Amino acid sequence: MSANRYLSEITIEQVHQRANYLCEYCHASEKWHYVKFTVDHIIPINKAGSNSIDNLALACFHCNRKKSNKISAIDEQSGKEVPLFNPRNNLWQEHFIWSTDKTLIIALTAIGRATITTLNLNRTRIINIRAADVEVGRYPPPGDPIQA
Repeated sequence: MSANRYLSEITIEQVHQRANYLCEYCHASEKWHYVKFTVDHIIPINKAGSNSIDNLALACFHCNRKKSNKISAIDEQSGKEVPLFNPRNNLWQEHFIWSTDKTLIIALTAIGRATITTLNLNRTRIINIRAADVEVGRYPPPGDPIQA
């Protein structure tokens, strides 16, 4: 049987719980968004990906839309094609860190740089939302590293 986009409600809830209701790319909290987050196929179905829980990630609408069916991108610093951040194979803290004001995601690696650029993780609107969330103490997520 070939893979398709259908996912059971149980699988969708498992993905949400595993991610602690955070977008696994930009670390936005679903709790504070108006639109329910979506389940992303890390390796898209049209690129031989599957519906396996190990190929699924929770993504906010924006990250999911920007990622689309991409699995790699050009790191502008090195000029090389690198894989995009894969929440199942990579640790967020190894590729990203928060700026001292906690509003910008800073790349630590080529994968981080390519992912920030491709998914536009520091777009103006989200920076403004993060700043407001920082003021009320609900951002960034606990445990995320912050630039010293």
